[in-house]
Amino acid sequence: MLERCGPAGWSGRTVLDLGCGSGFHLPRFAADAERVVGVEPHPGLARLAQRRTRRHPGVEVLLGTAQRIPLPDRSVDVVHARWAYFFGPGCEPGLAELDRVLRRGGTALIIDNDASRSTFGRWFREGHPDAHPPEVVERFFGARGWRLDRIDMGWRFSSRADLEAVVRIELAPEVADRVLAGHTGLEVDYAVNLWSRQA
Repeated sequence: MLERCGPAGWSGRTVLDLGCGSGFHLPRFAADAERVVGVEPHPGLARLAQRRTRRHPGVEVLLGTAQRIPLPDRSVDVVHARWAYFFGPGCEPGLAELDRVLRRGGTALIIDNDASRSTFGRWFREGHPDAHPPEVVERFFGARGWRLDRIDMGWRFSSRADLEAVVRIELAPEVADRVLAGHTGLEVDYAVNLWSRQA
């Protein structure tokens, strides 16, 4: 991911974590960035992010959405959006907002599930049958000049209870029951797509 932001990564730059949730990534960005802004639509999660970053003076957490980012034009250098809103067709308003807030030479990074492969990809397709097919998502971003890097990763748990708890966060109860019944061990292979584009 760092190489997509240039040789300096996000050092000395303004980073926007779009859909920052409870702010897990904000302190990591703040270690090197000049300024970090987390934008989150859910007030409860935004409050958690504010609490998590209260000792980081260069971090600000704002209520907002991908479709209406509460920042001025050309105000950020790096946008990080991880499993937040950008799932292919239908996210055009958010992409327009990325174009608006990114400075010239800035980088936008979107991280999403790769539903075309891996154990979790199969579970994702089963749990979200209405999601756009992987090939549709790839055509959508490719036609708009986004670069795709496929990344293989995985979950490794120390107990079956931990694995089951995470799967039940990700999937509806009936789907979670079904996939867990057919899965042994404490590891799950997981594939993600990293979409990147420079302004």
